[in-house]
Amino acid sequence: MLYSKPFYNSPDSDWVVFIHGAGGSSSIWHRQLKAYQEEFNVLLVDLRGHGKSKEMSTMKKYYKEKYSFKTVSRDVLEVLHENNIERAHFVGVSLGTIIIRTIAEMEPEIVQSAVLCGAITRLDIRSRILVWLGHTFKKLVPFTWLYELFAWVIMPKKNHEESRSLFIQEAKNLARKEFLKWFRLTYDVNPLLRYFKEKDMHAPTLYIMGEEDHMFLPPVKKMVAEFERSYLEVVEGSGHVVNIDKPAEFNRISIEFLRQQSARLPQTA
Repeated sequence: MLYSKPFYNSPDSDWVVFIHGAGGSSSIWHRQLKAYQEEFNVLLVDLRGHGKSKEMSTMKKYYKEKYSFKTVSRDVLEVLHENNIERAHFVGVSLGTIIIRTIAEMEPEIVQSAVLCGAITRLDIRSRILVWLGHTFKKLVPFTWLYELFAWVIMPKKNHEESRSLFIQEAKNLARKEFLKWFRLTYDVNPLLRYFKEKDMHAPTLYIMGEEDHMFLPPVKKMVAEFERSYLEVVEGSGHVVNIDKPAEFNRISIEFLRQQSARLPQTA
């Protein structure tokens, strides 16, 4: 079982489940927690090998297992079932957005709505070159060098420095074998993204993207324009990780969307 931490508001409040990206941990949501707790029950999750999950003895069974987006998503679903959460809103960032979309394929009834930040919906030529470089040199150089290179390419500007530094620091806490297992998931990304590109999520979905997310914003714009239940908010002055670059704007936009999707609809006279 993954490490998770619930924060209760009330029995009548909806649940919000936060999913971080590869190399991160639930700590990246620290600027969302207070605002969300005021209206929702919140569940923070550390994915396998990340954060406090890597310290748990129950994770040893995964050490020899080949990772896939389905196995990683199944971990999250086990945590939800253990906490008796039958439906929830999901908020994810970067690679965590692919996990949320996979969860929605596996158990669509559990996803009430989704907020996808810095969503990865297609790998363009630059990102494919990065992945190729990573696979070519992953056994020759320290994996932290690869992660730093990715972070600089994806978040290159000065105003992305906090996001970039946080993700590099979080990645350094990963074991090398764990990093390589997650990195191998990139083999599965393109086929999965092609499938998702052709299919709108059943649940209402809000994409929150930074205007400076030069690698991932253009394909999201194109995809959302073709979907009926997906919406896009572009945040000025932000890069790939809007919840860190612009936390106040992210909280305002995302919470307002989740209010609209909440099961606690206002009573009419």
